[in-house]
Amino acid sequence: MKVVIIGGVAGGASAAARLRRLDEQAEILLFERGEYISFANCGLPYYIGGTIQKRNKLLLQTPESMKERFNVEVRVQCEVTAIDRARKVVTVLDLTSGKTYEERYDKLVLSPGAAPMRPDFPGSMLPNVFTLRNMADCDAIKGYLTESKPARALVVGGGFIGVEMVENLVHAGVDVTAIELADQVLAPLDYEMACMVHQNMRAHGVDLRLSTGLEAIEQEGASLTCTLSGGVKVFADMVLLAIGVRADHALAQQAGLELDIKGSIRVDEHMATSDPDIYAVGDAVAVSDFVSGEKAVLPLAGPANRQGRMVADLINGREASYEGTQGTMICKVFDLSVGATGNNEKQLRASGRAYDKVYVHPSSHAGYYPGAETLSLKLLFDPASGVILGAQAVGKEGVDKRIDVIATAMRGRMTVQDLEKLELCYAPPFSSAKDPVNMAGFTACNVMKGDLRQIFIEDLKDLDPEKDLLVDIRTQGEYDAGTIGNAVLIPLDSIRDRLAEFPKDKRVVIFCRAGLRGYIGYRILVQNGITNVYNLSGGYLTWEPVYGAKNKSCGGGKTTRIPKEKA
Repeated sequence: MKVVIIGGVAGGASAAARLRRLDEQAEILLFERGEYISFANCGLPYYIGGTIQKRNKLLLQTPESMKERFNVEVRVQCEVTAIDRARKVVTVLDLTSGKTYEERYDKLVLSPGAAPMRPDFPGSMLPNVFTLRNMADCDAIKGYLTESKPARALVVGGGFIGVEMVENLVHAGVDVTAIELADQVLAPLDYEMACMVHQNMRAHGVDLRLSTGLEAIEQEGASLTCTLSGGVKVFADMVLLAIGVRADHALAQQAGLELDIKGSIRVDEHMATSDPDIYAVGDAVAVSDFVSGEKAVLPLAGPANRQGRMVADLINGREASYEGTQGTMICKVFDLSVGATGNNEKQLRASGRAYDKVYVHPSSHAGYYPGAETLSLKLLFDPASGVILGAQAVGKEGVDKRIDVIATAMRGRMTVQDLEKLELCYAPPFSSAKDPVNMAGFTACNVMKGDLRQIFIEDLKDLDPEKDLLVDIRTQGEYDAGTIGNAVLIPLDSIRDRLAEFPKDKRVVIFCRAGLRGYIGYRILVQNGITNVYNLSGGYLTWEPVYGAKNKSCGGGKTTRIPKEKA
């Protein structure tokens, strides 16, 4: 059997290596139009910023190593320009010699990846305007930083690449302005979780401008004048365009293969295209969203690698099927880790799925052990069954393992009741006896059992002083440092002595720093006859990044109003 693979990075290289492990006799030929195969594209920003110092560390395999270890013939700088499905041959252009030739195949694997979007606006092709997809792009940016030593950079786009490049340009000594057309960075997060990231980026000196697009770039000597939304101008020495990627479907389209959403390649649960002898994997394909079952394009390295491996199994006659992508992600933003899995609220609303949510802000490990950091965790679940629908976490420590645990639970179709019961490793340097994942499960189960009624930060704008009483149950010192709206102070430990101050003819909304004291206060009140009471989920720590004084776009002062705009 002869297997031809087009594309030599995550999915293609994984397919080639697995094919050889399963069949020593197969003829395996891999084409890559670039100069390198199997490079660590997720590591490129960190090489640019100097965290990864040796370039060769990014090169996981070379054509020579693939030949020596796996007996796979790799041809780099060779672009497949056409597929003749009837004859089962591909046309190849050798980019070095300019010669064209054909190669036959029995099975064909497409792993073309996705290309950075480069909008057609004035100045988009200027020399100092970069995108980042491959080693050549990486070398161009690194070379420019080394040789020209730019003082100012504009990063356009707040996705993974944009945010990671912002951090690494700052580490390289560059003053960075970052713009994002949406009202938040990192689309997998919901807005209130992203606001924690916004605060952190600004705290590290980034000029972050949201709901802002780029309209034009003009070269003025060695400098670039960048015109933003509304005609605002900023000046930069370099621009990085990181506004998203588009599935590279040109070859599939030429071959007459069926396409799917957003120009992606249509595949079935076996990663087979509309031609049963042609498979497709990676960033160019549409997959099933694990939560909703709807089609989605999720360009992530992990799924691409697993898809490549699975296709090798199928080609060798083994049974396998792809059960969908959860979109599990993590991103480093200066000293924060940002992780998510499953659907966010935006996706759940769009799909019409009923859901509930809880926020918890526990310590990353036992609070009495040095180095504990607050970890903000949001859990989304089905209000009837408790099935976990998604999670998001932001913090300086422990984000990865909590998201990994929840992602694993989701893959097993587990519920929030199961999160209560999980037995996770504990010692003071690593966690608490009640792990943050357990805490999220406890809180969600309290809601499902009716032991807790919640209100959310987006609901506070609808409070009516004639009908509602907002109560801060933190300490006097916490209250003086900043509270919400016109909240009155009744500290938790004095509630039993001040029950008369809680009206029974109004709705009572209580809040604390993170939600736990609010839950305790809630239980005290409802068992003392004050039943029309709600606890603010996640407390002040959820509210403050969105509306608090530290958020430059949201007013200030020790007592901050409750805005009417989106929460």
